[in-house]
Amino acid sequence: MHVGRAVTAAAVSLTLTLTFGGGSAAWASPADPSGRAAVVARTPLPDGWKLTEGASGFELSWRSTQLVRTGDAAVEFYAGDRLLGRPGAASDQHSFHLPVDDVTARNLTDLQVRASGRRLDVPADPSTARGSGAPPTLAAAQLPPNPVDPGVPGPYSTISGEYALPDVQLPGLAVPVEMRGYVVAPQGTSGQRPLVLILHGRHPTCYQGTAEPTTVWPCPSGWNPLPSHRGYERIQQVLASQGYVTVSISANSVNAQDGAGLPPQDAGAQARSSLVRLHLGNWADWAGTGRPTAPDVVRSAPVPNMSNVLLVGHSRGGEGVSRAAVDSLTRPPAAQDGYPGTVRWQIRGLALIAPSIYSHNPAPDVPSVTILPSCDGDVSDLEGQLYADATRGVGRGFALHGVVFAIGANHNYFNTEWTPGLSAAKSWDDYPSPYDPVCRTISPMRLTPEQQQNVGATYVAAAAATFVAGNDQVRPLLDGSGFRAPSTDPATVLSHAVGGNRTRLLVPDASTVLSGAAARLCEQIASASSPAWCANSNSPHFATFDPIVPEAGRYAIEVDWRAPGTPVSLRPPAAVSLSNSESVALRVVVPGGSPGTQFDVAIADSTGRQATLGTTTLDPMPAPTQTSDDWAQEVRMPLTNARTAGLNLGQITTLVLVPRAGESWARIWLIDAWGWRPGTPAPQPVSLPRVDLGERTVQEGNSGTVTYQVPAQVSGSGNGQVRVFVVDPLTGLSTASVVTVTPGSTTIAIPIAVTGNTQPGDGRSYVVAVKAVQGVSVGDAYGLLTVQDDDA
Repeated sequence: MHVGRAVTAAAVSLTLTLTFGGGSAAWASPADPSGRAAVVARTPLPDGWKLTEGASGFELSWRSTQLVRTGDAAVEFYAGDRLLGRPGAASDQHSFHLPVDDVTARNLTDLQVRASGRRLDVPADPSTARGSGAPPTLAAAQLPPNPVDPGVPGPYSTISGEYALPDVQLPGLAVPVEMRGYVVAPQGTSGQRPLVLILHGRHPTCYQGTAEPTTVWPCPSGWNPLPSHRGYERIQQVLASQGYVTVSISANSVNAQDGAGLPPQDAGAQARSSLVRLHLGNWADWAGTGRPTAPDVVRSAPVPNMSNVLLVGHSRGGEGVSRAAVDSLTRPPAAQDGYPGTVRWQIRGLALIAPSIYSHNPAPDVPSVTILPSCDGDVSDLEGQLYADATRGVGRGFALHGVVFAIGANHNYFNTEWTPGLSAAKSWDDYPSPYDPVCRTISPMRLTPEQQQNVGATYVAAAAATFVAGNDQVRPLLDGSGFRAPSTDPATVLSHAVGGNRTRLLVPDASTVLSGAAARLCEQIASASSPAWCANSNSPHFATFDPIVPEAGRYAIEVDWRAPGTPVSLRPPAAVSLSNSESVALRVVVPGGSPGTQFDVAIADSTGRQATLGTTTLDPMPAPTQTSDDWAQEVRMPLTNARTAGLNLGQITTLVLVPRAGESWARIWLIDAWGWRPGTPAPQPVSLPRVDLGERTVQEGNSGTVTYQVPAQVSGSGNGQVRVFVVDPLTGLSTASVVTVTPGSTTIAIPIAVTGNTQPGDGRSYVVAVKAVQGVSVGDAYGLLTVQDDDA
């Protein structure tokens, strides 16, 4: 994925081998009927690039002079802003190869290689170091300490040990997957104890001494498995001392295979979900009649309480455990799932560390905390923000989804096995620019590895305390209430949230009514040339659902400072009751370089009576070069003045913002607004109807038009809505429609009309994607209709 930036794609390929057509075969010759050799001969490419002819098409290759290390962000080929696809990596970690079709091969201009928006094919440039070294709005010392600090170790001593079970075969993977877990558990407890399972992210899999680690499986002779699952000892020790049984599992085999043998746009999420649930199935056995045959370390640990499970995932492990939560509520299609058993556990919450979310479809009714590192040089678009944003309106809304923003943290150092000086294998600082004043290794704003690991342990423990133990005194660390955990000092960690005890006041959509020249409803994902685009390329809230451009249904409200003192009125489609709320909570993005942005917040009721709730002044987050740090800060405004003024809080019709102090070019983006009160309600997760897309290949035909259906499987029961996107293979632009899922249905209609002809060279593929709107969960979010050219 690239940093939340709109692109004008024009023949977009996903991570599949796609073919696009539409051009004639006038360039072919009798001696070369396919015309491919001629295209190769007359297509000049930059150094490092190569276009070769194959039996069924072309292959575009790029070779880097520098090693491209395995990470969690996908490597992508672009032609300008047109996404060509995600190539496969050669074992030397220098070469990347992508099959492309005839039409794409004739339009290879401005070739680029990116990973999460960062260019890999150009060296770091000191002139691009635009980062501001200004301190964040709220330094750690300015935040009051939370009454309960979840990072403080508990009273129990701990034991640790590892188990290894027979390998398992997962669908789509050629090589079996290891079943290995590192256990840290409390001693001296009584009764059953909650279980915490941790899944690491995508990293090299094998190492030998100080050599560069490699990503293959099984490891070659003389090489050792890289113990990524042993890298969360700090988290495990803190939790075990507090009474939790913990296990961190290995996923090296999945990491070595998730770019081949699986639908690449899945990024291994389904395989990781199967692996997580296979381990949970074993732990459910060991909690019951299978305990006498459990591994020694498991029998030495307390019996796990399988109705109190927290899943923790780092990077692609975050997406894996999120999919496991979805799959535990509504079973995935049997053909793609590697877990054959029944669900004998209950997932109470998720703790997600710098996670990916390629599918943009989180588990809406399972509470979560997402840690976003401000100096993430791997998943640098901070797309994990969507674990909160993409839940709005989808589920019941009782689950709390908190996001904590850890200033100065990078991607790798949450895992000690990915940290120089602590790891068994060679490791590195993932932040790529040595020139960046905010995030380079020697920046005073960067956290040390120990400080960063303290942040990880404390906020995972906060998730356990809030979601599993039900300790509402810890919630203020997660939900934007503005408290700090002293165990993480001197780190600055901010938070905001959706869900929980919030009442929806305003989530911008097409029904929002605005008044005031300084405000506009803007589209988060649109063509950069569109006047409706929010024009922010640096916000995790605007992370793209590749390759969907434009993406209907995602909006923000932009307010500028052209006329300070002039109010902007925002009206939801219906009056809202805030009678049970204590405050209005807004999530507001202030772009980099605009300090001292001040505005009033007011509300009005159905009679027109208005009350100003208060005034706030916001500074932007530190602005590094490579990471999307335009993150929304939570602004809380008590309803005291509204009650004093006699407003009818049961009939609030308008939110009013009044720009005050700030630069003349200042602006904000309002992400949403809520009525807030303290407390953490029961999330009440239910099994929602589930949608999984598939792939289909058809022949073009010589004449006439045939309408084909993209495979779409609906399972479970209930009704809801999804938004279906279809990417035009000629323009690369998407169209969208909202489709209703009805009770008892087994599919949804995704028709695509294909017109045949006798003209060679116009095979094409239609990428389809689906996103939950309301009352539906989504497993496999991507589908494909490939139209094969059947002309000589």
